[in-house]
Amino acid sequence: MAGIVALTYVSLDGVMENPSWTGPYFTAEHAEYARGRLFASDALLLGRVTYEGMAAAWPHMEESEGEFAVRMNALPKHVVSTTLERPAWNATVVRGDLAAEVGELKTRYAKDLLVYASGELTNALIALGLVDELKLWVHPVIVGRGKRLFPEGAPATTWTLASTTVFDSGALVLDYRPAA
Repeated sequence: MAGIVALTYVSLDGVMENPSWTGPYFTAEHAEYARGRLFASDALLLGRVTYEGMAAAWPHMEESEGEFAVRMNALPKHVVSTTLERPAWNATVVRGDLAAEVGELKTRYAKDLLVYASGELTNALIALGLVDELKLWVHPVIVGRGKRLFPEGAPATTWTLASTTVFDSGALVLDYRPAA
């Protein structure tokens, strides 16, 4: 059975929106970590906004990004949306009861279902107790404004630190699991 792994870039002040501020910290070390996560997954689970941004970019990146882009484009994508009508880029739309739909997806795959960014989706999955791993890719930047991963009013949950990955650039990944 697949696990739900949510991987999100965040600043020190919790901003996740428009992460152009991550560029200076994305090194070969970061690329290897990202590759490992992508290749440990059987499918992507995305919110509509993240899906639309990725679907516009990744199909044109195979020449420049090599096997990472080939894998990204080949993986099945499941998009949680009430408005997306005609999914492309190897995608299907998840509508209806999120817990039931995602529960069924978890039984369909053996490896991870990877959630990139998709803050609203990540928060909804956390509220339903469906996130198995929360990987916060923290960058040493204070952005000062923008959409935060955990907005005011997010449900209170408790997590246990499973591991950390520290990069020479000063960025790190905090790998959390739901507390027992």
